[in-house]
Amino acid sequence: MAPMAELRPTGTGARNQKASVRVGRCAGRQRGVISWGQLVRCGLGKATIGRWVAAGRLHRVHPGVYAVGHRALSTEGGLMAALLYAGPGAALSHMTAAWWWGLLRDLPAQLHLSVAGRRRSLPRVRVHNSRSADRVFHRGLPVATVPRTLLDIAPHVPFATLRRTLAEAEYQRVLDLDAVAATLGRGHRGSAALRRALTQHSPRLAQTLSVLEERFLALCEHSGIPLPEVNPKVAGLMVDALWRRQRVIVELDGHVAHAGAPAIERDRGRDLKLRAAGFVVLRYTWQQVTREPQAVVADLRAAL
Repeated sequence: MAPMAELRPTGTGARNQKASVRVGRCAGRQRGVISWGQLVRCGLGKATIGRWVAAGRLHRVHPGVYAVGHRALSTEGGLMAALLYAGPGAALSHMTAAWWWGLLRDLPAQLHLSVAGRRRSLPRVRVHNSRSADRVFHRGLPVATVPRTLLDIAPHVPFATLRRTLAEAEYQRVLDLDAVAATLGRGHRGSAALRRALTQHSPRLAQTLSVLEERFLALCEHSGIPLPEVNPKVAGLMVDALWRRQRVIVELDGHVAHAGAPAIERDRGRDLKLRAAGFVVLRYTWQQVTREPQAVVADLRAAL
């Protein structure tokens, strides 16, 4: 058997080299970030960590959390750094969880996490102290379950946004209506709004591609007009709204996409093709949908 001394690194330099390899592997699994505790477990002492910070090998992201070798973190790296700061058992939650599940379009400026314990919030990291973190792993990160996420955001978003989030969850095939209903209860903030959203659940909201389309669907719904198919294809063209049986199409003209002579020419060419296929084509602008809803409803009812 070989002497044990031959298997051991010798000297401070050899120990730091092995620790450096372990740090790199750990940070590589965590989108380029690492916690103080992990640095210590990799074999670095307090003095070495201080030297690495001074030399630019470690960059402080949050108290006790560092980026390794660089400052430019990816979005996922920023999320992982916040999770490491919040501590074991932490999960993305509230608006951040809704974005990570793909239920909201934009990542909120402030990150939200939940953890079963006490942790101080930071200016850009809001830590919610929860008795139990109801979490799963999704796309490699711990995140609150979809039912818990919906309950958490319900008090903080407009009702129309909450309904669209429900619809998006169904479209993404991550919605279990029974599981959502099971989260509701007295004393749970957001239960009333989420229960109301469930009673008005409309999966078609997830198929909209703009705020104008959402406003138009809401106008139809509030006016008692049957909801159309949203963004289907007709004669090889994607249209905004379609009543197939009545052969009526509505195109919604936003300010940007439909401004200028080339856009007008394109729209008129689309209308000709759709009319040739046997459809009535109606066009409404943002101004008409939001400022003259009664006129739009009357015009659409006449066509239907």
